[in-house]
Amino acid sequence: MTRWLGAIVVAVGLVAAGTPAYAQAKPDETAKPAEKPKTLWEETTLFAYIENSYVWNMAPTGRGNHNELRLYDFNGNYTFNIAELSLKKDPSERYPFGGGLVVTAGIDSQKNHALGIFRDSDDAFPFRNTEKFDLEEAYGSYAIPLGNGLTVKAGKFVTLLGYEVIESPNNLNFSRSFLFTFAIPLTHVGALASYSPLPWLSLTAGPVVGWDVAKDNNDRMSVTGQVGVSAIKDLALNLNWITGPEQSHQNTNPRTVLDLVSTYTGVKNVTLGLNVDYGWEPDEASLAAAATRRNNDAHWWGWAGYAAYDWTEKLRSALRLEYFKDVEGVRTLAVAAGTPVELYSVTATLQYKIWKGLVGRLEYRHDDANRKVFSVRAPGLVPTAETQDTLSVAFYYSFF
Repeated sequence: MTRWLGAIVVAVGLVAAGTPAYAQAKPDETAKPAEKPKTLWEETTLFAYIENSYVWNMAPTGRGNHNELRLYDFNGNYTFNIAELSLKKDPSERYPFGGGLVVTAGIDSQKNHALGIFRDSDDAFPFRNTEKFDLEEAYGSYAIPLGNGLTVKAGKFVTLLGYEVIESPNNLNFSRSFLFTFAIPLTHVGALASYSPLPWLSLTAGPVVGWDVAKDNNDRMSVTGQVGVSAIKDLALNLNWITGPEQSHQNTNPRTVLDLVSTYTGVKNVTLGLNVDYGWEPDEASLAAAATRRNNDAHWWGWAGYAAYDWTEKLRSALRLEYFKDVEGVRTLAVAAGTPVELYSVTATLQYKIWKGLVGRLEYRHDDANRKVFSVRAPGLVPTAETQDTLSVAFYYSFF
């Protein structure tokens, strides 16, 4: 027996010694070859779209069938909303520089102008006399090899605040919320620095000229920033803020807004969103001019909840519920300054991808208020209703 055991051990040793190395430990035959680095053009993102809409006010007794307290869908009937072309590149390891250029044309562009760029200080909403063209963004960026990478950006760029954005295809609904319209700015001119100390934590901050301002009306900058957290899978949380003087020739009384944005996509085909805003401004200009109050401080706050479901790859339904309180009435200016206004809104949107980049949207929206702010009639522009209902049909085509 000992002899046979010895022979077996010797045979195994000879076989092992004679076996080629590749047979003993085969490499991973499924390993992918190293990817070819992207070229500068491949790192550039192109985005372009056009949008048209028809909005029908179900109580067209107001001034020219206007939809009161709306932004891009302020005008009733047919509107050529916007045509946009966007080129953007984020800094990368191979190309540490980046930038963005976004130009738009159409009725919506009139609402996006920053003071000093296609808009003068005497222009007021709805900006009918301004150019139907806008330079929405124009900035440069650079990645500094510091720690995990520090990115700086300077120029004109969209705000960090808000769940909704200027670009309609990137929103769940066609119409914009009251928070988007009254609670936050749209664009800034200034600089931002961004850093991620942890994989799930990002920090951004920097000085900006102010709210929708390219030519400052005072001598002090505002400051804006963001804390982004993605520690929980499929849940993104952003705490955004901005503070600084916004009154003409006044370097005090800073206007401040705290903005919370949350998005959850952990359930298949479901998108959930939440936006909460709280803002205030000491000695607000319109309240001070009215001289009817002892305390001229202004406050506004609100929330908007979003839910969307993708029934198929082409069909989506979305619902938005919203509440906005303009405590002193200075953000909406729907009544006299100092008069509180509370707004409620329910928006239901059905979206269908018709063909390639062509998308159609059918939307019903009901607005409600604590006082008469809708159906404004001439003469005297007197509001006559506490509710407003609209039906919208919108089409956009994305080229890229």
